[in-house]
Amino acid sequence: MSKARGAMDLDNWTTQLRKGLLELCIVNLLAQRELYGYHLVKQLTAIKGLVVTEGTVYPLLSRLRKVGLLRTRLEESPSGPVRKYYALTDEGTRVRATMNGYWDELIRGVRGLQRESEGGND
Repeated sequence: MSKARGAMDLDNWTTQLRKGLLELCIVNLLAQRELYGYHLVKQLTAIKGLVVTEGTVYPLLSRLRKVGLLRTRLEESPSGPVRKYYALTDEGTRVRATMNGYWDELIRGVRGLQRESEGGND
């Protein structure tokens, strides 16, 4: 079925929304403890609706490391190849707090709009 001219592309909208949330999810997971890449990917794929792949996560982890938000270390694995562990840096912790504050503010604003459109704020 083809889309009507000017119709909203919901697939593209959800893809862009997920991409924006992925960094927030990564820094919040790493605030709990350091994780090796594969375990981080597994935890992210368990988040309903996020829909991520290794091919999406690893380049993002590399970029976050390059800008100073993450640090890495290598550790031998008892059952396979060497594991690369990721952890937040002090700067990553500061940026995470700012990201979470913005996310909370954004959610409050969107929820308010939703309530108003449903007639909840008279």
